[in-house]
Amino acid sequence: MSIQLLHKKLIKKKLTISIAESCTGGLLAHNLTKLANSSKYFQMGLTTYSNQAKIKILRVNKKIINKYGAVSYECCKAMVENLSKISKSKINVSITGIAGPGGSTKNKPIGLVYIGFKKDKTMFVEENKFQSKKRIQIQRATVKKVINIILKLI
Repeated sequence: MSIQLLHKKLIKKKLTISIAESCTGGLLAHNLTKLANSSKYFQMGLTTYSNQAKIKILRVNKKIINKYGAVSYECCKAMVENLSKISKSKINVSITGIAGPGGSTKNKPIGLVYIGFKKDKTMFVEENKFQSKKRIQIQRATVKKVINIILKLI
């Protein structure tokens, strides 16, 4: 994982980052803050694990969760858009998915993870289907993917 490279680039380019995590449970925040001087770029990390937290803290419309579910493109998009309004960071990331071992359905299998990004006017949500059935491997793969995408964005 190129967390050291990302760390250096964020500091050098004077970029700030905020994240809203669900299925990774703070693992991305941990990785972004484990190096000294991460306070130069890391603004906030919210672990909005429950639907209630997504609604109350990130102001995701309850109708989105009721219609599409918390693990959906629509929810992830609302998470990252609202996070960017709250944080005012240059880079905002949202993560929602199913790390397992439970919680899956036929349409939403274990390993389904949505990652949302917002940097300036660029905003997108990426659907991922990680093949592992092991919770920690899905979480780690998600964090690795996020770090690589941020490196490409900056």
